[in-house]
Amino acid sequence: MKIWIDDIRPIPEGYDVWIKRVDEAIDFISVHKDEISLLDLDHDAGDYFCYGGDYIKILDWMEEEGISIPISIHSGNPYGVQRMWQIIQHCGWEYVESPDEYTLDVIL
Repeated sequence: MKIWIDDIRPIPEGYDVWIKRVDEAIDFISVHKDEISLLDLDHDAGDYFCYGGDYIKILDWMEEEGISIPISIHSGNPYGVQRMWQIIQHCGWEYVESPDEYTLDVIL
């Protein structure tokens, strides 16, 4: 199952679930972690920030819980992308280049 996590950009074709809030993402991942083949994350949560912060908090939580799921990033925030990339590298998680039009290649 491919999960799209973004507050504004609509879910692209080929993805299964669109999540807009950090708390909802954590709840969903907790229940379905063994079924998820990809988490494709934005960085900035915009109006949904009050529901757990920016989407980097999902990576922080995954690190704390020892959850490893392949990750893509599709953010337009270069600083946020760099911070997310550091967590991915530190944890040794698989990075998958986002196949959609929003990919930002500042990390590769």
